[in-house]
Amino acid sequence: MHVVDHGRGKPLLLVHGLGSSGHAWEPVLAPLAAARRVMVIDLPGHGRSPAEKDSGTFAGLVRSVAEWLAAERMTGVDMVGSSMGARLVLELARKGLAGNVVALDPGGFWEGWERQLVVASLTASRALVKGLKPALPALAGNAVGRSALLAQLSARPWALDGAFVAAELKALAETPTVPSLIKDLGYGPGQQGVADTGRRLAIGWGCHDRLCLPVQAKRAVKRFPSARLHWFEHSGHFPLWDEPRETVRLVAEVCG
Repeated sequence: MHVVDHGRGKPLLLVHGLGSSGHAWEPVLAPLAAARRVMVIDLPGHGRSPAEKDSGTFAGLVRSVAEWLAAERMTGVDMVGSSMGARLVLELARKGLAGNVVALDPGGFWEGWERQLVVASLTASRALVKGLKPALPALAGNAVGRSALLAQLSARPWALDGAFVAAELKALAETPTVPSLIKDLGYGPGQQGVADTGRRLAIGWGCHDRLCLPVQAKRAVKRFPSARLHWFEHSGHFPLWDEPRETVRLVAEVCG
């Protein structure tokens, strides 16, 4: 997997979400790297990491990261994940492969009609940005355009950097494993839990998340009862975008 190191000190692994890359961590990277050696990966099939044969499934991504951790002798490293990456770090924690963990708005806790919602909305969003790809820089560069494009994902899209948003949406449009991952995440098995990971664990949730609905946070802490639940009062699906300072504070409190 493609990995970029920033800073020095105790390592901290950052795991991005569906159809993104390590670029997603830009809003919080500098303050995190001021205190830690921050390792930013591109998951297989995303960014600059080539897909493997099973990278179109969540289980395949978990396998790839677990094998990479073992090969790099990084098993037990502290981790922060966002969205699909948050579910991934929870799964690694459940398997005893992670250190302290912060999971930001993880998937895998939807039930019933929520499954159809996530599949339909993500499929429609990807189709939209694929169709608009040539115009994305102009649309994302305008506060009104950003607000329309990110209405489901951000509580404050007008405040985000236009070039950053354009790059994220372009990645969603171009990542080839997204369609199969959407189906696997939406209709596959939900996230399993564990009574205690043996390390510090926090699950962060945006109060205005319209993709992984806030009601799912209660299910998450039931499956991970040792977790601390942290609400981001002014955030949508990506606290690292909407509330970067509070995200950094939470990571510092949990991961040291």
